[in-house]
Amino acid sequence: MKRESAEVVIVGGGALGTSVAHHLAELGVADVVLLERDQLGSGSTSKSAGGFRLQFADELNVRIALRSLAGLERLDDVDLRQVGYLFLIDSDGDLAAFREALALQQSLGVPSGELSVEEALALVPQLDPDGLVGATFCPLDGYATPEGVVQAYARSAAKRGIRIRQGEPVTEIRVTGGRIEAVETPSRRIATGTVVCAAGAWSGELAALAGIELPVSGQARWLHYSPASGGLADDTPMTIDFATGFYFHREGPGLVFGGREATLEELAVPASRRLPLLAELPIQASWWGYYEQSPDHNAIVGEVSEPSRFLYGTGFSGHGFQQTPAVGEHLAQLVAGLEPALDLSPFSVDRFGRGELREERFVV
Repeated sequence: MKRESAEVVIVGGGALGTSVAHHLAELGVADVVLLERDQLGSGSTSKSAGGFRLQFADELNVRIALRSLAGLERLDDVDLRQVGYLFLIDSDGDLAAFREALALQQSLGVPSGELSVEEALALVPQLDPDGLVGATFCPLDGYATPEGVVQAYARSAAKRGIRIRQGEPVTEIRVTGGRIEAVETPSRRIATGTVVCAAGAWSGELAALAGIELPVSGQARWLHYSPASGGLADDTPMTIDFATGFYFHREGPGLVFGGREATLEELAVPASRRLPLLAELPIQASWWGYYEQSPDHNAIVGEVSEPSRFLYGTGFSGHGFQQTPAVGEHLAQLVAGLEPALDLSPFSVDRFGRGELREERFVV
């Protein structure tokens, strides 16, 4: 077994792990090893729809989104498309909740707003408006290429000397006297005192190796691709039928769509009801990835008290990719002992032990 040492070991080579590596390198912390059990971005990151939005109901999520968008805008080759998010709403109760959230977003400088059903149809004429009572839209929202974000962060980190090891699953985290001593893979032992868990849906399993409980579960979510656009304009917004979770956006010459259903046949019911043209389009590919859930559908971010120097970012509940610029920066600042740009302590895992759930209502 090879032996080496590092000041920090990051576990997970998706958008969050590479973001942490990038931000550590920017802070001058370069004695870092990033371990990815497969290939960079091969987990949930590469399976995601790549959406980012400022339309949240939790103030902290809005602040994270604003900082993350600024981070995405600084990256090259990520195909950032700010075509907006269009939320379709079919109940007065949900509309009231969205109006409350819009007031919050606007107070923080987000240019989101309420649309009438007619205004929503002007953006996406192919929709069936049956049952809709309103919509919301923010022009700064949109989507990017998840793999592009991972590669941009990884290039930046590697250029500054951070070691990236692919095909290296973590099998042991050695803890002695309440302190992390080493991380082991099948081929190497890395002496270290700091571990950053960025393992997505597998974060609970990784944390358990250090005797830590992270309440994260993985739920399989499917996406589907049609090579035909059905006449949807190239600048069609990311559109979400909030009640059902069905969503779609343009992708190259065609479109990507998904939802909560486990099969294409089940998804066809809400999908074809809201976007009838889908029933006539060919499906070229389908794939699935883990949607990592926390008990309150908000991120779990922070550092445990024991063993010392185990940090984590997980449980994003569908908005992980879009939050990785700000959360990666936050974790890097914690590692470096700096005052974080954002106070994410309300997202600590300790909130569950205290019974202080922090619900994010706008999850897809």
